[in-house]
Amino acid sequence: MKIKEEKRTAFVNTRVTPAEKVVLTLQAKAEDLSLGDFVRQQLDRPKVRKTKAERQKVIQLARIGNNLNQISRWANTYKNNAEATQILIGLIEIRELLKCL
Repeated sequence: MKIKEEKRTAFVNTRVTPAEKVVLTLQAKAEDLSLGDFVRQQLDRPKVRKTKAERQKVIQLARIGNNLNQISRWANTYKNNAEATQILIGLIEIRELLKCL
């Protein structure tokens, strides 16, 4: 049973520089797609916002990950001497930092 595809009858026109068109064409060829199919595929992909706030969140997450790695390394190094309360305090701090994001 074949699903009936909707015909593409609407046009979207946009101006690009000659260099941008070359890049788009090369990217489409690299993925073995027509330029139109490549552009439609790109429109469906999720976008990552590159705002200052987003960068700050990524930096904060990297710091939290670093703290978690330090706690894990310390716990693995001092397995016999590690106090559970110190590890729990570190993990609670990380949890609180994650709530702020």
